[in-house]
Amino acid sequence: KFEAYLRAHPHGRQTPEALYGSGKLYFGLYGYSRRSTDLKQASSRLKRIVRDFPKSRFADDAQYLLGEIYLKYRKDPDRAYVEFFKVVMNYPRGDMRAKAKARLAELEARRGRLTSSVAELPEVPKLSIPATRQLHRVTDIRHWSAPDYTRVVIDVEDQVRFASHLLRPDPKLKTPPRLYLDLTGAALSPSLEEDIPIGDGLLRKVRVGQYTPSVVRVVLDIDSIDHYKIFSLSDPFRVVIDVTGVSARKPVVVHRGKGSKLSLAQQLGLSVRRVVIDPGHGGKDPGAMGPGHVQEKKIVLAIAKKLREKLARELHLETVLTRDHDVFLPLEERTAMANTKKADLFISIHTNANRDRRVYGIATYILNVAVDADAAQLAAMENATSAKRISDLEKILNDLMLNAKINESTRLAHEVQKGLIQKLKKKFSKIKDLGVKQAPFYVLIGAQMPCILVETSFISNPREARRLSDPAYQDAIAAGIAQGIRSYIEQIETAGGRFLAAE
Repeated sequence: KFEAYLRAHPHGRQTPEALYGSGKLYFGLYGYSRRSTDLKQASSRLKRIVRDFPKSRFADDAQYLLGEIYLKYRKDPDRAYVEFFKVVMNYPRGDMRAKAKARLAELEARRGRLTSSVAELPEVPKLSIPATRQLHRVTDIRHWSAPDYTRVVIDVEDQVRFASHLLRPDPKLKTPPRLYLDLTGAALSPSLEEDIPIGDGLLRKVRVGQYTPSVVRVVLDIDSIDHYKIFSLSDPFRVVIDVTGVSARKPVVVHRGKGSKLSLAQQLGLSVRRVVIDPGHGGKDPGAMGPGHVQEKKIVLAIAKKLREKLARELHLETVLTRDHDVFLPLEERTAMANTKKADLFISIHTNANRDRRVYGIATYILNVAVDADAAQLAAMENATSAKRISDLEKILNDLMLNAKINESTRLAHEVQKGLIQKLKKKFSKIKDLGVKQAPFYVLIGAQMPCILVETSFISNPREARRLSDPAYQDAIAAGIAQGIRSYIEQIETAGGRFLAAE
């Protein structure tokens, strides 16, 4: 009867009760049948309550029964300890809290620990970090994959300390190589899946668990990787893990034979075939606002679409937009898209803003530490974070192995800036060249190709705000960027010729 109700009302008022009744019956049935399918049925129904109905009065009962499954039937006291701990942590007012604390005390004693600290477990457990500091939930783990690149992002409610360790494979235990992170001062969200399959050739899966009452451990089971880097972004806080395979590093192989059909730039791995265009902001993030309620997100999307058409028609390039409509995308997802699409160039398009409405002009940015206060403030605005966070980010930039593409990004930025100024000056007056600058933009971090961020004009300036809304001005901006990309391609073709001549 419980199952019949669930089929008829998968999201009904009594669905949590039906799930719990069904799960509890399967739990009891396993005591007689010993069939693994019965235990799996019990677990799946109980986990669904915890995940989909966390505010239900049955959620803490389901969480407690999951602990009993691991303790009584799966003979896994460590996992049972974590499940019971979730009852205390996530349901401090639930009627199962006392039973869960008793189980924790029992398991503590069984493991030879002091029982008093668990018996007196407060609303937030005592930590190895300062007692005044609250635990922050790990709310989600996201990933994007390609055969030779994977980005994993761990979302946390607020800033926590983290440390990583790489473990070699153990043939005796038949365990793969593993990369794991310990997030200190963190608690696992009850809605988060504990095993996240990936299977992209680099990573088998991601596992996550409450390793201790104040530490969440995230484990990446590895198939084959060449390199990895880990860094954090703020507001909201997240930890980013970029994993690359051997084939992600393009080797230089020069074919000298007359029969070679590859261009010189292609032979050097410098050719441009695919460009990812990133219209900034979108969805719930309108970006900067100009006079007359002009929104950055709408302006840059229009420019991006025009640029896509010009690159395809005039340069015969394959183009990909990170978004082609009004949708929100996290900054780290945009870079991940460029990497997974194996883009040869990444162009992020924005409009600038300043409190002083008289400020105007066009600038193109590359990723690096900010050299002046204005650049740092702009990066803070585009990253939707504080100037203090930007200062913290600059301290770790040198550890992110970004310099490999700095030179090519600089060359691309200068050509695009030159193209913009030339095209705009032909049709419009008072075009101010602010030059090529550098700042630590989140959206460019981890890009595996030359990447730039174009601040097309100041939407805060009344004259430039009117122009940005003009399709003719948008078209001129797109033409200028396209001209810059054309010049950049011609330069690397010439560089390829000089390289072969020198050889």
